[in-house]
Parts: sequence; structure tokens; C-alpha cells
Amino acid sequence: QVQLVESGGGSVQAGGSLTLSCAASLNKFSPTCMSWFRQVPGKEREGVAAIDQHGTARYADAVQGRFTISKDNAKNILYLQMNNLKPEDTAQYYCAVHGWGGVYCYDSYWPDRSLYNNWGQGTQVTVSA
Repeated sequence: QVQLVESGGGSVQAGGSLTLSCAASLNKFSPTCMSWFRQVPGKEREGVAAIDQHGTARYADAVQGRFTISKDNAKNILYLQMNNLKPEDTAQYYCAVHGWGGVYCYDSYWPDRSLYNNWGQGTQVTVSA
């Protein structure tokens, strides 16, 4: 059973930075794609960033250049470094993993929520103007 636990959320002013962490208990599961999603009340959960098993990162247009996804394979921790935060980044942030073929971490696929059956409980990020 895969368990994902996010941490690092909080409240910051616009222009500030936060780093989210996702501690993964994989229990022999080898994910091919590890991702961050976010959701605000009343809206669909949207993909923020993904990283594949080779370390290649992909980003949503809204965060490109401001957010950096990375992972520590030895510790099974996924990170999301968020810089120059904006009020529109306010959301509950979730990490998620899947083990489908590597192509399903490519640009056309990774934001598809239906690929992921392992999710964390989320961590709240609030950015004030």
C-alpha cells in the first residue's frame, strides 16, 4: 500500500516562497510519475508539476519558471519549491503518483487525474496580496 504525506504548506505574502514536501511510503511500488496537483473549492483539481523516473520535470504553464519539482530517490521524498508566489496560487496542494508506462508522464498525459490512484491528504498554501 502506497502512502503519501504532504507537508510544508502555510501562509505567505505575494512574492514569497514555500517548499512543499511529500514523504512517500512506496512498499516496493516503483512510480513512473510523481506529481503535484492543486485544488481550490469549487474548481477541478489541476496539475502543477510532474517528474518522471529519469528526473525529467514538466510544469503547468501557470507555474513555469516559478516552481521547481524535484525528488530524493534515496529518501522517497518529492519536493515542490515555489518562488514568487501569487494570490492565484492559493490552493490545497496534493502529491500523487502512478506506475503506468513512462509515456504517461509526458506533457499530454501527466495532468490527467484519472491516471493516479495514490494521493496524499493535501497541504494548504495561502498567498496574500
